[in-house]
Amino acid sequence: MKRISYLYIFLLVLFIVGLAFSFSFYKKADTYDERLTNARPSSSLPTYHFSLIGEEMDHDYWRLVGDGAKTTESIYDVFVEYDGPNRSNPEEQLELLDMAIKSKVDGIIVQALNEDFTPMINKAVDAGIPVITIDTDSPTSLRSAYIGTDNYAAGQLAGEALVKDTDGEATVGIITGSFDNVHHQLRIEGFKNIVDQIEGIRIVGIDESNITGVEAEEKAYTMLAEHNEITAFYGTSSFDASGIVAAANSLNLQGNLYVIGFDTLDENIDLLKNGEIDVLIEQQPYEMGYRSIEIMLDIIKDRSIEEINHTDATAIRRVDLADWTRPKDDTP
Repeated sequence: MKRISYLYIFLLVLFIVGLAFSFSFYKKADTYDERLTNARPSSSLPTYHFSLIGEEMDHDYWRLVGDGAKTTESIYDVFVEYDGPNRSNPEEQLELLDMAIKSKVDGIIVQALNEDFTPMINKAVDAGIPVITIDTDSPTSLRSAYIGTDNYAAGQLAGEALVKDTDGEATVGIITGSFDNVHHQLRIEGFKNIVDQIEGIRIVGIDESNITGVEAEEKAYTMLAEHNEITAFYGTSSFDASGIVAAANSLNLQGNLYVIGFDTLDENIDLLKNGEIDVLIEQQPYEMGYRSIEIMLDIIKDRSIEEINHTDATAIRRVDLADWTRPKDDTP
């Protein structure tokens, strides 16, 4: 009898918890419409409500993507709902994507980190909502277009920089943001495509940082301890290069390692100026955000568009900084 009572109590608790989660989910979904209503205090609301779902709100790169998209509100008849997890979390991104679908927004721009995004993107399109992928593509989905870096080509660019700057002689460790994220996979594949052709270059280790500087430092430290022959490091996410530098400094190897990283964040630029990073692969996040809204408007207005829209990637060295300005300064 006691067992039956415990079972009933357990089932009741599960029911209450499930009810609470459901309430929380639909409460979040309601905020889409509330934010839209409050966004423009004037008598007329914007004609189009778009949802932009990024990878990580607490990240300078994604702030620039959001800034680019939000800038269009003052130019076009749109409201951009920009949201994402505080820290990289594909499951939370998928929840936000589902909320946007339930809110019946006019268009969705989303980073598609892995194959789990494909059915949710298709669900949006089946519901009559056009989808653009940004930064990371989902080419097998029903999305209308992709805008962002050609990540395979960016990896090749990093490989070419390494070959040129080291005269084709290097023992390499790789710290990647995530083994599961498609854009990081492509950056590694492109890099290997170049360096695997060079007899004097070999890759001796690869690990993931989960897109944090702390883990990048830990993984680079361990790799250096296990492979003291390493002379160069390649980091595929924004925080990897700074973590690699921190690991090298803690082992008194500063100045002895060749380091390539991604993104011109302030910290990375400072390390490039100091000579602790040798090359940064610069992307165009502000332009991605800005142009994604223009492409979405073209889709809605049935104008012709390019399916693949690659923004520039550039290898930046210390010598280039004298004439370098942040890309957003040149965006309309």
